[in-house]
Amino acid sequence: MAIALMTLVGEADRYLNAAQISDYCPNGLQVEGRPHVRRIVSGVTASQALLDAAVEADADVVLVHHGYFWKGENPCVTGMKRRRLQTLLGNDISLLAYHLPLDVHPEVGNNVQLAAQLGITVEGPLEPDNPRTVGLIGSLAEAMTAQDFARHVQQVLGREPLLVEGDGMIRRVGWCTGGGQGYIDQAIAAGVDLYLTGEASEQTFHSARENGVSFIAAGHHATERYGVQALGDYLARRFAIEHLFIDCPNPI
Repeated sequence: MAIALMTLVGEADRYLNAAQISDYCPNGLQVEGRPHVRRIVSGVTASQALLDAAVEADADVVLVHHGYFWKGENPCVTGMKRRRLQTLLGNDISLLAYHLPLDVHPEVGNNVQLAAQLGITVEGPLEPDNPRTVGLIGSLAEAMTAQDFARHVQQVLGREPLLVEGDGMIRRVGWCTGGGQGYIDQAIAAGVDLYLTGEASEQTFHSARENGVSFIAAGHHATERYGVQALGDYLARRFAIEHLFIDCPNPI
């Protein structure tokens, strides 16, 4: 069964409330391909490796979290950007990308999906009074040491995390997938035992250590694999089309 491309795009835009979220890139259809869709290939980033895999899989749409045309980037279509766009346009494949709308969504969002993977019960936003916040706060069913929680993260995500160990047991957790290390101070103010994100900056260590809070950087790619899978599955069910998630390895 096939569905019209613009019907698929319209439903994804509506479901994620994409038009209402200010972002650093255009959300939705970034590159237009063939007019009908039978198969979606999803992945974290629209890298050349993912595009090549999508061509091999005979995809009609590539659905990603990290697409193209970021604010402040060089707009010239040269080098890597030319090769990527040539792959899409030459094979008549559409590129559908959602950044912040996919982080914050309450059902398929990266943050709620990561919580489900790690067994964290979501309690609410990291900053209840900030409508732009993307981080969440939640709790574990049973308290555990920071080292035990880090081993749990490694087992689930398949990647050894960076751990800065704090003062006590872990029960209350704050997190923001991807490059959310800048939210550590808000998490500390909210009274978490541990803050988890994808990346770390030099000052993150000091914020964690001097406040006695544990910190985990589990990988930008590794923490953001689950939202796009959930969105692809939703669209596949909604329109009775095929969906294949392809995980292109990225250690960062």
